[in-house]
Amino acid sequence: MKHDKGAFLLIVQFIVLSALFILDWNYKPQGIVHGALFAALFALTVVHLFVRYRFTARLKDMAAALRRATQGNTNTRLLANDDRHFDEVIFSVNELIEQLAKVHVCTIRSEAARKSLLSNISHDIRTPLTSIIGYADALKDDIAASSEEKERYLDILSGKAVALKELIDEIFELAKLDADEMPLKPETLDFAEIVREAVIGFLPELKKYGIELKASIPEEACSVVADRVSVLRIVSNLIKNAVEHGKDGKVLGIELAEAADKYRLLVWDRGSGIATEDLPRVFERMYRTDRARNPAAQGSGLGLSIAKALAEKHSGTLWAESEPGVKTTFGFEIPKRGAANRD
Repeated sequence: MKHDKGAFLLIVQFIVLSALFILDWNYKPQGIVHGALFAALFALTVVHLFVRYRFTARLKDMAAALRRATQGNTNTRLLANDDRHFDEVIFSVNELIEQLAKVHVCTIRSEAARKSLLSNISHDIRTPLTSIIGYADALKDDIAASSEEKERYLDILSGKAVALKELIDEIFELAKLDADEMPLKPETLDFAEIVREAVIGFLPELKKYGIELKASIPEEACSVVADRVSVLRIVSNLIKNAVEHGKDGKVLGIELAEAADKYRLLVWDRGSGIATEDLPRVFERMYRTDRARNPAAQGSGLGLSIAKALAEKHSGTLWAESEPGVKTTFGFEIPKRGAANRD
């Protein structure tokens, strides 16, 4: 009862009023008794009004705090008091403000990332388009003097167009992943066979750049439950990243090993490496570690972001480690029986 002062005062007021009514009904008015009862009733009314005023003031404070929070001041908090019921509301409001603060921070980061992504995408689309238009105009105006030069222009046009198509495909793929509109078809797969298939697809590039392949892939089956296309995409993106940025090291390492409840794939190279300040951002969209890796390397900056999103959909993890100039490693872990996310 002591935690509900308003109800207690109302009950006492009711008792006093009942006593006054009974006295008036059954007995002649007694000046002293009536005076005492009316004085008690007056005091209770004053106390009740005071309690009501404090209650209203607390509600106003709470409303003001919520207004400050909705206007961006998410550092505001309400102070608890000795009222148990009020404290429960205050704790809930503080928790709500804390969640609002987290959403606010995420919104700021998302907006910054969106602006950066749009800026990078517009640059990466505009650059090849400008080249395509330039070479097309050159061919149209017969600037190319010989058939060999025309053939070279056409090859450049084809390469630029293919690169632009790949960029647009990656943008749409990432958009579908964000909207959870990319259907996955989980099935039992041999992870070791997927890795071997991905490596074989890069053998011509390894030969072209004179890169030595050091592979350690188990002969026995590494059974996982996952979407085949997605897992192949993850592995291929990691290998592609190592080839593009680490070819100067002239070696590519592929290591697949079994852990307690998962399989761990390590893709490493001995290129220039990734600077410590860049390492936490390698999976960000359109982020390129050009200062730390090969400045001449080209790419959309979306491959690792797509790989990370696909890995998370398979309850897997993706990470990067680098000692610049010595060794750079990208790791991918997938549960042995990790089912793909079907939501």
